[in-house]
Amino acid sequence: MNQIQAAEDAGQFDCQSCGACCAYSADWPRFSTEPETDLDLIPEKLVAVDLGGMACDGERCRALKGEVGKAATCTIYQVRPVVCRTCMPGDAECLTARAAFGL
Repeated sequence: MNQIQAAEDAGQFDCQSCGACCAYSADWPRFSTEPETDLDLIPEKLVAVDLGGMACDGERCRALKGEVGKAATCTIYQVRPVVCRTCMPGDAECLTARAAFGL
């Protein structure tokens, strides 16, 4: 069993008690391959002024609610952008974001 699998088995990568990937970088939640019909489902107040991605407050995505490292949730989870769907617990992006928060 590799180290990432062992950590997942231990529950180390519970996204709802983390949220680091959503608060790590304002450049992270960029739209890429979403069709316009999918983007239209995201509330306007959560879309960046340049329409290129999610709006952020500082580095933190506006759709993230809660406290990073304790309890976090995406308020638009069902319609979140592709970049958010591809970030997987324990992958390189996850580990980078977690490290930035000391998690």
